[in-house]
Amino acid sequence: MNRNEPSADGPQPYRSTPVFDEASLPAALRKRHDTKAGVWGVIRVLEGKLMLTILEPASTSVLEPGKPGIVVPEQPHFVTPLGPMKMQVDFYSEPPSV
Repeated sequence: MNRNEPSADGPQPYRSTPVFDEASLPAALRKRHDTKAGVWGVIRVLEGKLMLTILEPASTSVLEPGKPGIVVPEQPHFVTPLGPMKMQVDFYSEPPSV
């Protein structure tokens, strides 16, 4: 299936990052940044734990396998590894069904 076509399971990501670990996680993701207008991000932890800090509205949550984090368009945020971990971000052009 083309990742840009809707499926019975809901919207599909149009792009995904490589899988990052605590050593390869880019510095840009560890400091304040945001998604672009019209872009939702789903942060998926494959192993370990990761803290997601949303700056507006302020909140923090610990992400782990089976517990993804959603970032809405233009929402400032950053992530912090909590020990060894592997994670990936999927990008959507419409609200994901997670």
